[in-house]
Amino acid sequence: MNSFRNRLTFIMIGMIALSVTAAGFIMAKTFKDTHIQTLEDSMVREMQIVLSKMDWKEGDTASLIPYFTDEADVLKSYTGERVTFIAGDGTVLGDSDFAAKSMDNHQDRLEVAEAHRTGVGREIRYSDTLKENLLYVAIATDPSNPSSNVIRLAVSLNEVEQSIYRLWTVLIIGLLILFLVAAFISYRIALSLTRPLEQITRVAQRIKHMDYKARVNVDNRGRGEIGELGHAINTMAESLEVQMTRIRENESQLESVLDNMINGVIMIEDTGKIVLISRRAEELLGFSSKEMVGRNFAEAKQQFELSQLIQEGLTLRETIREEITFYFPEERLLELHIVPIYHDVNEFGGVLLVLQDVTAIRRLERMRSEFVANVSHELKTPVAAVKGFAETLLGGGVKDEETARSFLQIIFDESERLNRLIGDILELSKIESRRVPLYFSPVEVDAFIAKIVTMMEPEAQKKSIRLEVQLENGLYVEADEDRLGQIVINLLANGINYTPEGGKVSLVVWAIDDDRIGVKISDTGIGIPKKDVPRIFERFYRVDKARSRSSGGTGLGLSIVKHLVELHKGTITVSSTVGVGSTFVIELPVLQQ
Repeated sequence: MNSFRNRLTFIMIGMIALSVTAAGFIMAKTFKDTHIQTLEDSMVREMQIVLSKMDWKEGDTASLIPYFTDEADVLKSYTGERVTFIAGDGTVLGDSDFAAKSMDNHQDRLEVAEAHRTGVGREIRYSDTLKENLLYVAIATDPSNPSSNVIRLAVSLNEVEQSIYRLWTVLIIGLLILFLVAAFISYRIALSLTRPLEQITRVAQRIKHMDYKARVNVDNRGRGEIGELGHAINTMAESLEVQMTRIRENESQLESVLDNMINGVIMIEDTGKIVLISRRAEELLGFSSKEMVGRNFAEAKQQFELSQLIQEGLTLRETIREEITFYFPEERLLELHIVPIYHDVNEFGGVLLVLQDVTAIRRLERMRSEFVANVSHELKTPVAAVKGFAETLLGGGVKDEETARSFLQIIFDESERLNRLIGDILELSKIESRRVPLYFSPVEVDAFIAKIVTMMEPEAQKKSIRLEVQLENGLYVEADEDRLGQIVINLLANGINYTPEGGKVSLVVWAIDDDRIGVKISDTGIGIPKKDVPRIFERFYRVDKARSRSSGGTGLGLSIVKHLVELHKGTITVSSTVGVGSTFVIELPVLQQ
């Protein structure tokens, strides 16, 4: 803006300087022309007076020279000007400054020739003798006669030139002063014109750098063009601020939606360049948006099937759905949806890739199928037994009292097992759906464990199993006492059932820290193979199916235990060695939040 202000100042100073200089030239020329014209008119009048008073003699040139020379000298003494008398043929008859006899013929002198033509002749000529300009004015004694005698006066223009020089000196000094004044005034004018433009420029620069709160102060700008420009800039800034606020809000909303979606989203242009990768997509595919946004999808370090599907979507421009198992960054089953994007009706913009992790869904579907199959199988076994023995009895077996009693006992046991199985299924269903209300209250661990051990002691004695208990005194925990008892009883019962006669089952309770307690139940039973440990808490999963059924187990006990522990916001882990035994460790919070 300073350069514009300087240019404007220089332009104004230049225009003023040009105008003043032109005016000075015109004034000087007018002054010179007027001065010379006045001098010429004065000399003409002087010669006319001389001509009217003088007696012009005729005769021999040699005899006339002394006469006219004397006359010239007399006239010069009065006028101070050089006087020359010239005959009609151009011969000099007398001169106040030079000898007439030595002077050339003046017939061809311009002022003399003009006097013969018009009666009055004028000429300004440089004198080599005097080294200055002279003004020559001549008049014919008889204007009607082309060969008339001529009187000529000559005067130096030195005075005129000195006057012009003084005039130029005054003009130059005045011009310099005027330049300074004009420069100051021009700068002030330029400043007053450019200052609002500077402010507008600064505001425009701030808007350019995304500062949409910048405004032009138009209070003192009036209603001129600059004021209108300021209002226009403010209106534009307000509009941009509103639009950018909306854009930021939309971007924030879109970012929040994308970041919290359970599905991954990748947007790819028609050229194959990746323009958007959501956070979930980064987690599923194992690369970051910083690495891949702006690059071609083929550069991504992923398996070939994904690149092939994307290329197919870009080529066919239609919706594609596929399930692919990915092994990086971890093994997952992903459902891919590739949807074409159109910016306009016929303008293809690329594809949108939606990634859904269906690993858990497929596993749940498989577990549901297995559960249905297991339930059917588990229900079918006791029902088949009941049906078979009942048919035997109906077929005549009831006549043998001992056989009938044996069969009826089997029917009763299977009915009990069927009842337990149905009860456990209903119980597990309620727990999993969180329809079981828990009534939390302070539980004194000493008394609670003593009651549980008293209940389980007879079962342990039947197999000569030693039941050991170790616990810290004075422990309390906030829990649902009935459900906590169900957890401990299930684990103790499993330990007793799968421990050979003469073995040992131990129960240890201790304070892990101020906020948690630990419950450890160990046995010296048959143990669990390493491959079965991860699945031990699944429904109907049994390591030894025959032994489990013979012991009356339903295969749901540990699954119920795990869910009840989780409802208490605790954790359960298991470690086991085949032939050595198993250890279950439960960690529970002292207080429920």
